[in-house]
Amino acid sequence: MHTSRLSGAFFALTLLAPLAAGCSGVVVFEGKTPIAVAGDPPPVIKPKPAPVKLPDPPARVKVTAEKIEITEKIQFDLNSPKIKPESDSLLTEIAKVMNDNPQIKKVHIEGHASADGDDTANLTLSDKRAKAVMEWLTTRGKVDKGRLSAEGFGEKKPIADNNTEEGRIINRRVEFRILEVDPNGKPAAAAAAAAAATTPAKAEPAKPAAGALKLDALKPAVAPKN
Repeated sequence: MHTSRLSGAFFALTLLAPLAAGCSGVVVFEGKTPIAVAGDPPPVIKPKPAPVKLPDPPARVKVTAEKIEITEKIQFDLNSPKIKPESDSLLTEIAKVMNDNPQIKKVHIEGHASADGDDTANLTLSDKRAKAVMEWLTTRGKVDKGRLSAEGFGEKKPIADNNTEEGRIINRRVEFRILEVDPNGKPAAAAAAAAAATTPAKAEPAKPAAGALKLDALKPAVAPKN
């Protein structure tokens, strides 16, 4: 009976040995198909695009040998010398060009009209508009009044065909004719740069070395009066 018990125990150990070995080792899973893992992939972080620099708008005011030319028209109320607010920015640019170019000594502001309407009325209106522009430049644009003059010419100097609507629109205009230029003058920016280049730098007073005694410290002390 004792032998049969030993045989049964040995048989049980034989069966449990592979299981014990499997628990203490690495269990390899084998299969014929891959296991799909559910979930979203990590987001892809794209680099920020470099800021796009827009080109500067074309200048509306430029200086030529004979004129200060403008690429837009100065707008007025209908049959009036009153300047419309939408032309303030253009007049500001004209004033800046004049203030930046002090070598331009004299500018004649000319008002022109189309052939529509009465000749005398057109002459008067063009003169008032030219003077209104001069007033704006001197009061709001801070241009020296001595550099400006103004005159209206009515329909006497057309630059387009007055028989077409397009031509009449072109003929209604304000022009800035340069009368006098200082041949030795320079634009304000160039003059300032030249002055800075020729002005010697102002020497700063030498600072006393660290630990140096001040002269006042060497003066004898004054005895207090009784």
